[in-house]
Amino acid sequence: MDVILLQRVAKLGQMGDVVSVKQGFARNFLLPQGKALRATAGNMKAFESQKVQLETQNMEAKGEAEAVAAKLDGQQFIVIRSASDSGALYGSVTNRDAADAATDGGFTVDKKQIVLDRPIKELGLHDVTVVLHPEVSCKVTINVARSVEEASLQASGKSIQQLAAEAEAEAEFEIAELFDDMGAAAQEDFDDDRAPAAQAEADEA
Repeated sequence: MDVILLQRVAKLGQMGDVVSVKQGFARNFLLPQGKALRATAGNMKAFESQKVQLETQNMEAKGEAEAVAAKLDGQQFIVIRSASDSGALYGSVTNRDAADAATDGGFTVDKKQIVLDRPIKELGLHDVTVVLHPEVSCKVTINVARSVEEASLQASGKSIQQLAAEAEAEAEFEIAELFDDMGAAAQEDFDDDRAPAAQAEADEA
């Protein structure tokens, strides 16, 4: 099916381009979302008469999107999830979750604007693309952690593997200290038990 693009569409073309697309893509996505019109003679004529107005609206929308992108780009948002010790999530973080986290952070972001190659299924820092306009996008980071404290540590550059290793090393150190304390106490008891006998031997001498 041939359609006229009413705005830039990634991998298809720019506003005003006439492109051939699959009927399902046109009927289910381009046409209902107002991104294109069927390339009929009547629509071609209507587009030409509205082209200046559409371009003006596009420029205004693009300017607004660029202003938001300047503030949003590079932001980091925390998503708290349950996960195993290895860092695998019980479930996944979707584009809706990412959008909700950005909204909680003070930005109005729709799930349709979040681009995920695949759902996030492990703890850590994940870069995500936010498409604010057909010609404007930016990057944010989704910090997936089991707690706010863990998210803070991850944000400082520590991976879940490093955090687990540090926790294990700390536990081993505490156990070693406990055994050292127990050994010292046992030695003290032994010394205390020997003291009277040693004193008796000294008295006899």
